[in-house]
Amino acid sequence: MENRWSEAKASEFIEKYGKQWGDDLALRTYTSRLLGAEKELVLHGGGNTSVKGKFTNVLGKSIPAIFVKASGHNLTNIDPEGHSGLDLEYLQQLRTLPELPEETMVNELRTHQFNSQAATPSIETLLHAFIPQKYIDHTHADAILALTNQTDGEKIVRDALGSDVIILKYVKPGFGLAKVSAEAFEASPTSNGMVLMKHGLLTWGETARQSYEKTIELVTRAEEYLTKKTKNPLKARITTSLTTARERYLKVVPVLRGLLAIPTKNADWPYQRFILQSLITSEVLNLVDSDRGKETALTPPLTSDHLIRTKSLPLWLDDPQYDGDNKMREQISTAINEYAKQYDAYFERHSQKMKTGLKRFDSMPRVILMPGLGAICTGKDVVESAIVRDITTQTLAVKTKVAAIGRYEGLSEEHLFDMEYFSLQHAKLDREDELPLQRSIALITGAAGAIGSGICQELLENGCHVAATDLPGDNLNSFVNELKPAYGGRIVAVPLDVTEPESVAKGFEQVIQTWGGVDLVVVNAGIAHVSSLEDMDSDDFRKLERVNVEGTLHILSEASRHFKVQGTGGDIILISTKNVFAPGAKFGAYSATKAAAHQLARIASLEFAEIGVRVNIVAPDGVFAHGRRKSGLWAEIGPDRMRARGLDEKGLEEYYKKRNLLKAKITATHVAKAVLYFATRQTPTTGATIPVDGGLPDATPR
Repeated sequence: MENRWSEAKASEFIEKYGKQWGDDLALRTYTSRLLGAEKELVLHGGGNTSVKGKFTNVLGKSIPAIFVKASGHNLTNIDPEGHSGLDLEYLQQLRTLPELPEETMVNELRTHQFNSQAATPSIETLLHAFIPQKYIDHTHADAILALTNQTDGEKIVRDALGSDVIILKYVKPGFGLAKVSAEAFEASPTSNGMVLMKHGLLTWGETARQSYEKTIELVTRAEEYLTKKTKNPLKARITTSLTTARERYLKVVPVLRGLLAIPTKNADWPYQRFILQSLITSEVLNLVDSDRGKETALTPPLTSDHLIRTKSLPLWLDDPQYDGDNKMREQISTAINEYAKQYDAYFERHSQKMKTGLKRFDSMPRVILMPGLGAICTGKDVVESAIVRDITTQTLAVKTKVAAIGRYEGLSEEHLFDMEYFSLQHAKLDREDELPLQRSIALITGAAGAIGSGICQELLENGCHVAATDLPGDNLNSFVNELKPAYGGRIVAVPLDVTEPESVAKGFEQVIQTWGGVDLVVVNAGIAHVSSLEDMDSDDFRKLERVNVEGTLHILSEASRHFKVQGTGGDIILISTKNVFAPGAKFGAYSATKAAAHQLARIASLEFAEIGVRVNIVAPDGVFAHGRRKSGLWAEIGPDRMRARGLDEKGLEEYYKKRNLLKAKITATHVAKAVLYFATRQTPTTGATIPVDGGLPDATPR
């Protein structure tokens, strides 16, 4: 483990934060980020750090204070305000109590913060408060856990780290652990650190640098010990190439995603779906394909902190039948059902201990391990599934190391349940209400245009995972790059040409590879052409026919195939036009081909209903732009319309506004709201058309 302390960087943090927050908290922020930068030390909000100092209250009185990482904050990018300030003197008095229920403990922490608006302090706050050292670092270091999570773990820790480290048997985090740790420290005040069995590492110092460097020193000792003691590495039973594994994943994951979806009693939303991400690396394949892969991997997590993300055990699929579609589906279904039964039984064995008000987790696995493929990780959205993937990466790496020197031993089932249904852990997951489309995946064609970009943005605002598809190039890439800062991993660019069936299939595959499937398809790609029927060039007509009609057909066909495999229904929404009902002169090619596309969607509503897919239509009037994204259609037809009416661009927009009953300017956002109506299934509707035109009597569907 590399020591990354830099006096120059430390000075930068003091310069940046010292004046407002004080040098102590500035340096606490610096070393917290150093720890957070190492995945081998902490992951996704794991671990916690603190510093003791002074706080001046409104009376001008300086009182002892402790600043502890707030629950849910991430050491990777923590700022000074990520450490909540509390009344240290009061917290230390709590140690005199014989017991302190967790809800009461949280109340005491919340009511003794200096800032009532600050985030809830870590559940380990009292652990930091009861040990008197100024700086304390608590990490879940992989190398340390590789020592503690073994049979005879205490002896192994002592052999690896020496006699200057305190070793504590596992105690549930909270008040009890804080008291035991303080007693152990007082019995050995000159020790360098404390190992919490099956939990992590605690180090301390009078300076931020001392505490940080003790962490690096002890983790390095553990790493060197593991390297030296390796004697029985896992042996390959089969060998799978990365290419083969990825090909299998594409075939398996829509089936798996469908079977993982939880049935509901809501007819409009019959399934609660998950977002899936693959973990296919040489290291993971070596584990799942090895002689002891199952016994090594099918064990509890490294630390109880991971439980609410990964559950206590993964699902292991024996001897997957990759060459038989029906056999594979049946095999996965049987394995998931068995896992759910076992989880239900585990819950029932311990449910009497669950606190009132806690929600029961569903019975589905969060990690699926398959020989010949690797690992598949699930979550309610891409953020959660990415956390599961990162934790699984570290977990399997550590378990592989343990298997090479001994036998893995995790927490007991009783301890696992206590932490899985620990109210303070659940609070981390309940901070925000779920958005309506948070578990959904959408593919939008023609996404980089005015209407397409508006639809993408509206779906993203409602939690959806959006695959923005359009012809490859800067237009698509720049659009997605504009949205990335706000929506992160929930939007991806997928180059796609709707006129080529192979391109459409590859586009779907890319989305499936990224998130596991597709739930919503918005057919928006289209082109226009201005010409009288008399002067119409048949090649120009065929060009529109290829995009507007064949392109729609290709998307509908591929969507149908995917929805059948996934088996959880879905939605298709066609962006049509008012021209289907009220065509315009010199606009025959567009009106005719869009009418054909409209009719295909109506037929799809008849054919796809039996597989639970709703097909609906939005028919807007002219949309000129969405922000700085101009409409490609209006770039084509606008000049002719302006010439015909003697108007400039602004005048033409005003003309279209005044011609509808509501005198409304039609925007991409209006169209997107209509799409959202269907996408969120506000009513049991299929085969319907919503006009978005401000009221054009001639264009009313009839």
